[in-house]
Amino acid sequence: MSDFTLKVYRAVLSIPFGQVRSYKWVARKAGSPGACRAVGQILKRNPYPLIIPCHRVVNSNQKAGGYAFGAGRKISLLALEKELAACIISKR
Repeated sequence: MSDFTLKVYRAVLSIPFGQVRSYKWVARKAGSPGACRAVGQILKRNPYPLIIPCHRVVNSNQKAGGYAFGAGRKISLLALEKELAACIISKR
């Protein structure tokens, strides 16, 4: 696994539950601002999708973009997380 891949995974792990960030944001956070497509390719091959939440990474226009398990599943996961996060915040 390359150093850049590890940086991408760390960046994705820092995205809070119920929130999303763009591929561009992940690329910047990983130290290569112009590597948006490379980020997408790395996340496409994410061997730990339950641990490294690549579904939280979206296009710059906030559209879901690709997902190894299908765009529909990605949209459903994001909606579920957003709803759960709202419940958790309202309970505080």
